[in-house]
Amino acid sequence: MPQGVPVAVPDDGLSTRQRRHRPLLIVHTGAMKGKSTAAFGLALRGWSAGWSIGVFQFVKSAKWKVGEQAAFQALHDVHQRTGQGGPVEWHKMGEGWSWARKQGSAEDHAAAAAQGWTEITRRLAEQVHDLYVLDEFSYPLHWGWVDTDEVVATLADRPGRQHVVITGRNAPPALLDAADLVVEMTKIKHPMDAGQKGQRGIEW
Repeated sequence: MPQGVPVAVPDDGLSTRQRRHRPLLIVHTGAMKGKSTAAFGLALRGWSAGWSIGVFQFVKSAKWKVGEQAAFQALHDVHQRTGQGGPVEWHKMGEGWSWARKQGSAEDHAAAAAQGWTEITRRLAEQVHDLYVLDEFSYPLHWGWVDTDEVVATLADRPGRQHVVITGRNAPPALLDAADLVVEMTKIKHPMDAGQKGQRGIEW
């Protein structure tokens, strides 16, 4: 795809402009870090374009502080004061229940994930945001807490021009098939291989 030229032009009856502005479903998956980082980079670009950004983190505890959240809250304040960029909403749907399930039962976590998806479904129907970042949403799908077929059908039928990016390992095949853009993060090298733990500003 040199210089943005498509490999093939589909016979779908759409003009080049219509096809260019079609909303995208994007999936960032794979075992390596960088999936969320790439999604937030996309959200930053969307904010600059004046889009309404909705971030929904399905794994991070409400107690965990991540650098991107502080940055986007500051950008939301800039939008409120000056009109530059777009509004940003940031929601944490879980209580840190992916890697260390210390709070609540599996049923509690599944219910929290389902409630989060219900809220997103409502927003999609009402066309609240231009870009939805469903951070680490692949985990509830992989664990069966949210039905993948329902998610795929809802996203396929979403009205308007709403872009959606989903991050996380083990993205279900049905989601990958439905996506317009899929990226798999593959590890070549990582500081942890040499015994170095994560650090502020790099991992969070």
